Amino acid sequence: MRNDGGIMPDSRLRFELLGPLRAWHGETRLDLGPVRQQAVLAALLLRPDVTVSHYELTDGLWEKPPESNVLPVYVRRLRQCLDTSGQKPRDSVIVSDRGGYRFASGGVRLDVVRLEEVAAVAAAAEESGDLVAAVDTFADALRLFHGEPLTGLPGAFVQGERRRLEERRLLLLRRKLRAQLKLGRFDEVIGELSALVSADPPSEPLAALLMRALYGGGRQAEALEVFTDVRERLIEQLGVEPGEELRQVQDAVLRGDETLLGVAPRREPSRRIRNELPATNGELVGRDRELALLVEEGDPESVSVDAVDGVPGAGKTTLAVRAAHRLRESYPDGALFVDLHGYTEGREPVTPERALRRLLRAVGVEDGADDLDELAASWRAATAQLRLLLVLDNAESAGQVRPLLPSGPGSRVLVTSRRRLSGLDADRRVSLGALGLEVAERLLSRIVGAPRAEGERFAVRALAGLCGRLPLALRIAGARLQNRPMWTFKDLVDRMSDDERRLGELTAEDRSVEVALRLSYDQLRPAEQTAFSVLGLSPTTEFDRLSVAALLDCSPAEAERQLESLVDASLVQEPASGRYRLHDLVAVYARRLAGEMPEDAAEAARKRVYGLYLSAARRASEWGVARFPLETGGPFTGQRDASAWLDAAGDLPEVVSQAAEAGLDDLACSVAEGLVDYLARQQRYHECRTALQVALPLAEQAEDERLVSSLRFCLGYAYAMQGHLDRARGWFDDALRAGQASGDRGVEARALGGLTMADLIDGRHDRAIPGMRRVMVLAEEVGDRWLAERSLSALGYLAYLRGEHEEALVHLGRARELSEEIGSPGMLARVLCHSGTVRLETGRFAEAVLDFRRSVELAEETTDGLLIATSLARLGAAELELGNLDAAFELQRRALTAVTDETVVGMESEIRNRLGRTHLAAGDPVAAREHFEWVLTTIGPDGDSLQRTLALEGLDLTRQSARRR
Repeated sequence: MRNDGGIMPDSRLRFELLGPLRAWHGETRLDLGPVRQQAVLAALLLRPDVTVSHYELTDGLWEKPPESNVLPVYVRRLRQCLDTSGQKPRDSVIVSDRGGYRFASGGVRLDVVRLEEVAAVAAAAEESGDLVAAVDTFADALRLFHGEPLTGLPGAFVQGERRRLEERRLLLLRRKLRAQLKLGRFDEVIGELSALVSADPPSEPLAALLMRALYGGGRQAEALEVFTDVRERLIEQLGVEPGEELRQVQDAVLRGDETLLGVAPRREPSRRIRNELPATNGELVGRDRELALLVEEGDPESVSVDAVDGVPGAGKTTLAVRAAHRLRESYPDGALFVDLHGYTEGREPVTPERALRRLLRAVGVEDGADDLDELAASWRAATAQLRLLLVLDNAESAGQVRPLLPSGPGSRVLVTSRRRLSGLDADRRVSLGALGLEVAERLLSRIVGAPRAEGERFAVRALAGLCGRLPLALRIAGARLQNRPMWTFKDLVDRMSDDERRLGELTAEDRSVEVALRLSYDQLRPAEQTAFSVLGLSPTTEFDRLSVAALLDCSPAEAERQLESLVDASLVQEPASGRYRLHDLVAVYARRLAGEMPEDAAEAARKRVYGLYLSAARRASEWGVARFPLETGGPFTGQRDASAWLDAAGDLPEVVSQAAEAGLDDLACSVAEGLVDYLARQQRYHECRTALQVALPLAEQAEDERLVSSLRFCLGYAYAMQGHLDRARGWFDDALRAGQASGDRGVEARALGGLTMADLIDGRHDRAIPGMRRVMVLAEEVGDRWLAERSLSALGYLAYLRGEHEEALVHLGRARELSEEIGSPGMLARVLCHSGTVRLETGRFAEAVLDFRRSVELAEETTDGLLIATSLARLGAAELELGNLDAAFELQRRALTAVTDETVVGMESEIRNRLGRTHLAAGDPVAAREHFEWVLTTIGPDGDSLQRTLALEGLDLTRQSARRR
């Protein structure tokens, strides 16, 4: 049987309004839509079973009437969301009445209704004199609040309800505290009220309760201090004297009037139990994993120590305090908090002696000793029988912390510091960095308000990025937008986009990202300060000990020592072993410091670090055998280790751009030139062209005149390797003319080689054969052994195409001898792939397998992606001819995975044609057809004629196979 709202009595629909508005159906969280739509729902929920007119809803939720009647739209969406069982509108929980809407509450659970039910039970217990039950039940009612009621919802009606519910919460809190006072639970009341009374402006009723609790706990002087503090803040902030209630309580404390105060002080307090934890403000976002780690149960037989470190502004204190509040109930002898001021502007770090005297007083022990050892011994004795929770915030060093550790078994210590306190024995260590991007956006939206954020989602994301996703920076930025409602998110993004202004914009009163960074920097040793400053000159966001050694002009071992010290200081991050980086805002600060270096020192450091990239690029390139002067010694011994270093070096075109921006034209051009062979081998053609296009305009100003022609050849080579032959020819022609004009016979030879290779690929063999012979002669004249190997290999391939297989193997044999003489694994891999191809096509399958296997090994060693794919595909074909079907499948599938978005289409077509033949051999014509059809569709009617012919032949074979089946 339904009630008048049409919802079943056993409905599991429930709502929470005592915090952010949330709804569930069973265990499923419901999406309530935009905030204005949520506000409509809240207005109905707060007046259940009462018809609310259209006018009341519109007037209460909009400052001015909306341009269109959106109310029915919101109601329809809410019904779709809430009526998950598919009721018709007349059966919905939101009922349409004449002129308005009504929320039918039958069977629905509302936390505001539950609040009043629990509060009534608590009040009845209080009236009956059962104060213990009253305290517990009032606490149950208060636990229903999970934040500011109706968080973030707009409209005058919601604002009024928010104030009403907040007043209701404070009333329940005061009734609970009064009951606790009557029970003599003074320390409970003191601990709960201390943080609340410190808020601005102070609450007089709560301050009166705190004074009563302090008096009842035998702390009359402290009770009077509360009155003095509250009075001064009221006069300063509001210009008013305390009210009658607070003055009466002060008078009663002075006279010791226990009847008026309603307390009976403890005559012989056994021990002071304190809760000094700061209040928790706002939402802790993005630190769930770290918080879960910190609140894990400690060892009951020993003192547990947890250390939290991280970059300045990462939210270390907030996390530690939140964890301490979660742990508080497990430590019956008190929760103590000491700010050690290791990194506080204008404050010297607290000495261990001073901190120990402060802690001893907190547990009721007065010790006038000056000696650190005596004070530490007194602290250990005083805490031997206690189970304490101790938060040591903002520590400077492990030496500052160690004497402060209590001795009571089961005690817990949470330590925060910007440094990694490696000298402190810790059970758990948590290092904080930046928040995730989505979490950072959510924090900004919560601070500024969802309505403002929803309209500028891209700007919110940009601002989160400019804040480096650090909680301190995000909160400062959010506070600035709060205080400037006329600003948009984009306004602040524009102001922060300039490095010179960004840190200055992240300042709000006594909170400043720049100050936080400066304090960390000031505590570094001089050598560490120098190392941190030169990191602002790094051309990449990530770096290693070699690049930092170049910047510092020191040994790699010394550079690593400095980097590890900066990691310990939380100014440098180590995302992987041996790899380092700066957080975005830390990098801004480092660049500012680098800008203050003497110009000659900065220029020398830049030349050294870009020289390192040049050395790596040339060592990683096969072209070095003819084109580059390779220095002896240096950090790279050969192609393999230089390539491995470049693999991890990050954005290489950006390195060229940074060199250009620094005015190092020759280095920018030379690095771009040196990278071409390395990047092309890995099929990173876009990066290759990007670097060259940055460098090409600088070549005319470079001191090395050959760069004008060489960079043009490099661009042609990059286009040719990707199969863009028309563009390649244009650049080769330019390089040829520039080489002839400058007398650079080396580039002239290579440009002719490039043009001839384009003819070969295009099938113009009548031009390619004489052209390649001419290139061979030129290569020998200029001593370009790389070009000589390429020419010999090309002549061998041309002979193979003419059916002159033995002549082809003769040319390739000479190319192999040259490759082995040079000691180039990349050259040898290419020659073996060519000779294996000849042997594959002439039926010498076992010999072909040997050539291809070695080619694959060498190509993987030199990270030549295109050659890896080619050799694997053809090795698979040779294995298939030998009857090794499984091996053929594995090899050709590996070849297909080596293909990238930048691989030439002809190569992928060959792999798929060969894989299609393997599927046919396995009796799977359906799978084979997919590969053949891919080739025909992709290359089109004017594409690679050989691969097109092979695909058509393959399709014919699949049809024959299907007919036989």
